[in-house]
Amino acid sequence: MSTPSEPRPQHDGPALEPIRVLRPRRTDALAELMREFQQDAGREPAGYESVPLPGKPPAGSEALTQELPPVARESRRRADAAPPGAGLRRAAVAVAVLAAAVIGFGGALLLRGEHPDDTAAPAPGPPRSAASTPDPAPAVPTPPATAPVEDPDGAGTLREGATGPEVTDLQQRLLRIPDVYRDGSTSGRYDPTLTAAVARFQLWYGIRGDETGVYGNDTRAALESRTPAGAS
Repeated sequence: MSTPSEPRPQHDGPALEPIRVLRPRRTDALAELMREFQQDAGREPAGYESVPLPGKPPAGSEALTQELPPVARESRRRADAAPPGAGLRRAAVAVAVLAAAVIGFGGALLLRGEHPDDTAAPAPGPPRSAASTPDPAPAVPTPPATAPVEDPDGAGTLREGATGPEVTDLQQRLLRIPDVYRDGSTSGRYDPTLTAAVARFQLWYGIRGDETGVYGNDTRAALESRTPAGAS
């Protein structure tokens, strides 16, 4: 035997009301809805009518044949009546015309390549008579006269490569200067040894007006002032 449950404590708050109630499902309404849908599927909607699709004959009737227009029938009749070899003859004529054009163009190119100088030949001038005067000889241009180049060191300048009595006088004067041209030659030729002696004289005595190693006006004046003529 079941024992009596314990008494529940009394609820002091407000009473709870149910928010959802379960009830058995009605299947007869769903069956009625399906039956109405099947009936509506067999009927046409209001405001519409059934029209056969274009190109398809209506059900239960024979297909309607359409007659070709006169132009189409005439062109088809001419195509059927044309001889079987007409197309081949037209193609052969077109090929022959094309081959002749290609051959002619190639021949023109070959003829033009064989004579390349024909277009470059100058036009012949008018013939000369025997009594005509001969053409004068072309005048030979005379070269312009070159002005003498002035020596930057002044007139009478002596430099390496010069010869003559003036070079001998220079050598003799340098021999009188101590340690400038020691045991030097008096051959009258301006050689590298004499050039070095002149440069040494210019350096020791502070001569700056002439080029180094060149016997110019400033060097000449300084040397002649220190070696008077006739002195031993």
